[in-house]
Amino acid sequence: MDGAIQFFTLAMEPETKALARALRRRDPDVFDALIEQYEYRLYRYLFYLTGSAEAARDMFQETWLRVLARGHQYDGVSRFDSWLFSIARHLVIDASRRKSMDSLDELLDPAGAGSVQEPRTPEAASPLAAYACRELQDRLGTLLARLPAIYREVLLLRFQEDLKLEEIADVIRVPLATVKSRLYRGLSAARKLLEEQEA
Repeated sequence: MDGAIQFFTLAMEPETKALARALRRRDPDVFDALIEQYEYRLYRYLFYLTGSAEAARDMFQETWLRVLARGHQYDGVSRFDSWLFSIARHLVIDASRRKSMDSLDELLDPAGAGSVQEPRTPEAASPLAAYACRELQDRLGTLLARLPAIYREVLLLRFQEDLKLEEIADVIRVPLATVKSRLYRGLSAARKLLEEQEA
């Protein structure tokens, strides 16, 4: 193992172990800090998966209730955000089953869905910067909405949530080779869509 990676892993371990202990104790201060730290990322992830602000809000709340109820299951070995996104993903799948949908793809790509727009960033920005950011978000949201769900999810986890390929495999419970394949195909499909937009 590379020395820098090994140092980073060792430096990271005490923090995740301490977090695991705090979750087992149901420490309200740690829980509040986690919600504040991951609020935007988790909501954005759920929003993109469901395409619905209402569904994303409901699943956002349910995800944190599960974290509170099952905090003792977090082992402190893996990254917390991987564990959190895994819980959220399972809630989306459960919701699709309750609605007797055939697959996660149907939930993510409902018939007649328009463009999906990313929720706005929480940081304040100048009006010009905010306009440029909104325009880019709208374009990316439209592009992502046109991608098949299995590619969209991998692209979101890799490039928005900055998860490693191994962590994505853990979240979506598929082999690493499948993650690599979906990422490659998703990028190829996104490239083609961008070329069509600019043609």
